[in-house]
Amino acid sequence: MNNNSPHSPARYTVFSRVLHWVMAVMVIAMLFIGVAMVASPSAYHALLFLHRPLGIAILALVVVRFVNRLLRRPPAHSATMSPAERVVATGSEYLLYALLFAQPLIGWAMTSAAGTPVVLYGPLHLPAILPPSASLYSTLREAHTVLAYLLFFAFTAHMCAVLFHALVLRDGLLDRMAFWHSTRPKR
Repeated sequence: MNNNSPHSPARYTVFSRVLHWVMAVMVIAMLFIGVAMVASPSAYHALLFLHRPLGIAILALVVVRFVNRLLRRPPAHSATMSPAERVVATGSEYLLYALLFAQPLIGWAMTSAAGTPVVLYGPLHLPAILPPSASLYSTLREAHTVLAYLLFFAFTAHMCAVLFHALVLRDGLLDRMAFWHSTRPKR
């Protein structure tokens, strides 16, 4: 099937698709690292060494992605989606953007409140964005945990919705973001 076929959905730009899939891998890695940090206290510091720079990379990419989204209109929603589903899809997308922005920012603030530098690599550290404060650290740590669960649920809901469209409805929704074309039947 070619991109000009009436059965082929409009697609995101290549740049948008690359950002999407790179961030998807990073978020999945971050979720696993976060769970492992909690489940394995002996590996906590080694995982934290990965967690902080990965979080900052996600923060930087979500800003790039959001600006890209503002500059490039996304392709139209699938014709199989009702107006209500379109509102939910758009709202959930913005929720993911907000969480992917807030979560690393809160982590950076939490680390600052702990009086610990955010080490990106070797001597490269980010500046503190808050003064050291035990009570602020405690509040931010709890917020970071709550948002991690919310991000996990939002990410899971997003994946389930895409799988529903790809495997049950077979409406080509995944083709909008994929680098390949599905072999769905023509309608």
